[in-house]
Amino acid sequence: MEGECRASQARSWGLPAGGAGRDSPGGDAPLPGSISSSALLQTEVLDLDEDEDDLEVFSKDASLMDMNSFSPLMPTSPLSMINQVKFEDEPDLKDLFITVDEPESHVTTIETFITYRIITKTSRGEFDSSEFEVRRRYQDFLWLKEKLEEAHPTLIIPPLPEKFIVKGMVERFNDDFIETRRKALHKFLNRIADHPTLTFNEDFKIFLTAEAWEFSSHKKQGPGLLSRMGQSVRAVALSMKGVKSRPEEFMEMNNFIEIFSHKINLIDKISQRIYKEEREYLDEMKEYGPIHILWSASEEDLADTLKSVASCIDECCKATEKRMSGLSEALLPVVHEYVLYSEMLMAVMKRRDQIQAELDSKVEALTSKKADTDLLTEEIGKLEDKVECANNALKADWDRWRQNMQNDIKSAFTNMAEENILYYEQCLATWESFLTSQTDLHLEEASEDKL
Repeated sequence: MEGECRASQARSWGLPAGGAGRDSPGGDAPLPGSISSSALLQTEVLDLDEDEDDLEVFSKDASLMDMNSFSPLMPTSPLSMINQVKFEDEPDLKDLFITVDEPESHVTTIETFITYRIITKTSRGEFDSSEFEVRRRYQDFLWLKEKLEEAHPTLIIPPLPEKFIVKGMVERFNDDFIETRRKALHKFLNRIADHPTLTFNEDFKIFLTAEAWEFSSHKKQGPGLLSRMGQSVRAVALSMKGVKSRPEEFMEMNNFIEIFSHKINLIDKISQRIYKEEREYLDEMKEYGPIHILWSASEEDLADTLKSVASCIDECCKATEKRMSGLSEALLPVVHEYVLYSEMLMAVMKRRDQIQAELDSKVEALTSKKADTDLLTEEIGKLEDKVECANNALKADWDRWRQNMQNDIKSAFTNMAEENILYYEQCLATWESFLTSQTDLHLEEASEDKL
C-alpha cells in the first residue's frame, strides 16, 4: 500500500516513482521549489497590524497576473496601465468540464432542502460516457469533501461554503443565498477537477456520474459508526500527545499559515464592513436625488439647477450600484474563500502531525520495549513510508496552492482597481458636465440681461 502511495504521488506531481521511496537514493532531498525561509514567508503575507471588531461574513463565489512591468510605449493613465496587465498563458489541457446550475427546492414531511444540477463533460477514457447529468444536495458535497480528506489527508482540499447560515444574513432559501452557494459549489468542484491528484479520485468520479440510487448505495459503504468513532478517538489522543520534532520546513509552513490566517480574516472582515457601509450610502443616495426634484417645484428660478443635481445624483447612484456589484462578484468571494482555505490548511497540518505522532509513539514504544519488537519494527517501517508519502504530498501541493493563491488575490485586487477607476471617472464626468451646464446657463442669463 505504501509503495503504491509513493508511486501514485510521484506520478501525480511529475516525479520519478523511485524518488518517493524511503530507501531510494536521494529520497530525503527536498522537492524543487520547497518552502523558503520564515522571514521571506512573513513578508509575503498581507500586512495589516491592527485588529478589527468582529463582523458577520458570508461566502460567495472569482486568476493571476504578473504585474512586474509596463511597456514605456503604453499610455500612463492608471486605467490604461491596468489594461496592460496580462494573464500568463497556460496550455489548455482540460478534459473535464463541470457546471453547477439550476437549484431546485424539495419539500418532504421531514425536511426542506435544495438540490443542484451538475453537468459533467469529459473526454477521459475511464468515464463510460462523454456527458453526465446528476442532482446533488449540500450534504452530498460534504460527503465528497470528507472522502477526499480521508483518501488524501495531506493534500489541500478546496473548501466548501459554510453549512450554517450566518447570523444576520439572508434566509436559508432566499434566492441570493442559493445563488451564492451555487457559485461556491461550482468553484469547489472545478477546483477539484483542476487538481492533478484529486481529479482522478474514484469517489469524485462517482459523485459526478452515479444515478441517485447508485450514489445513495455507495455512500453507505465504508467503515461503520463504531469504527469511525474509534478512529476519531485515536486521532484526538495523538493530537493531544503532539509531535516531538516537527521538521523545520513544516514549522515555517505552519508559521506562514498562522500569519496568513490572521491577515486574510482581517481583510475579509474589513471588506465586508466597507461593502455594508457603501450599501447603506447607496440607499441614502437613492433618497437624496428625488428631494431635489420636489424642491424644484417650489423654486422656479432654481428649477433647472436642482433638476440637474438630481440627474447627477441618479447617474452616480447607477455607477455606485455597478461598482458594488463588481465588488460582491470579484473581491469579496475570493477573499472569503481564502479565509476558508486558511482553516483547511490548519486541518491539513493537524493531520500531518497526527501521522508523525503515530510514528513517534511506535518508536517510543520500541525504545522502551513495551511490545513485540518484531511487530513494532514492521509497523514503524510502514509508518515511516506513510509519513514520507504524506510529507511529499503536502510539500508539492503547498507550492501549487501558494501559486494559485497569489494569482487569485492579485487578480481580485486588480479587478477592484479597475472598478474603482471606472466608477470615479464616471462620477467625475457627470459632475464636470453639471458645472459646464451651469457656466453656460450663467453666460446665457448675463447675455439676456444686457439685451
